[in-house]
Amino acid sequence: MYFVYGDGGTGKTSLFKQFKGKKLLFSFDKSTNPLRNQKDTDFMVVEEDDFANIQQLTVGFLQRAIKSGEYQAIALDNVTSLQNLVLENIDNASKYNRQNYQKLQIWFRQLATMLRESNVTIYATAHQVDNGSGGLTGAGRYGADMNEKTFNAFTSVFDFVGRLYVQDNQRWIDCDPESGNHGKNRIDDRTKFHAEELIETKQEEQAKEEGAA
Repeated sequence: MYFVYGDGGTGKTSLFKQFKGKKLLFSFDKSTNPLRNQKDTDFMVVEEDDFANIQQLTVGFLQRAIKSGEYQAIALDNVTSLQNLVLENIDNASKYNRQNYQKLQIWFRQLATMLRESNVTIYATAHQVDNGSGGLTGAGRYGADMNEKTFNAFTSVFDFVGRLYVQDNQRWIDCDPESGNHGKNRIDDRTKFHAEELIETKQEEQAKEEGAA
């Protein structure tokens, strides 16, 4: 399970191209253009008419997609948008707002657990929030644009959390928790790498090519 956050336009959606097999992109912000010509990818795009029932629609659609056995990888594109839609529905349904964030956290924890148990590779994206530089190093400056406890509830079962950013015209992913930003990597020992190596490193690609030769 992979969770990647970053600024708009850094290429979060296009990273889904790296995943193997038949894929499904579940878009909550209609940013499907980077993948439109991918023949191995199906799309589910949330429209405004879906907003009022977003919780039931999301869970129901994902359950059907998982049960079909058709997909090896599923992307939830822009969990920031999904969170905002769910919170608005919870607010509208509640007379008292004190427990609304707790309900939000529970819903996202249950969603993540369902995805974890699916045996399908999961890729989720979110926008980035800039908290401003603190101290001399600026550690902890960036995070996913989500309620902190909701983020923790959702990503606790993920294997990978990283920040996608552009530096010197190259795209990088930072998953180092020591940097103070949201990050973890339970898959391998990398803490920072080129974005095109999210799923497969250059060494792995070369080894496969040499083995096939």
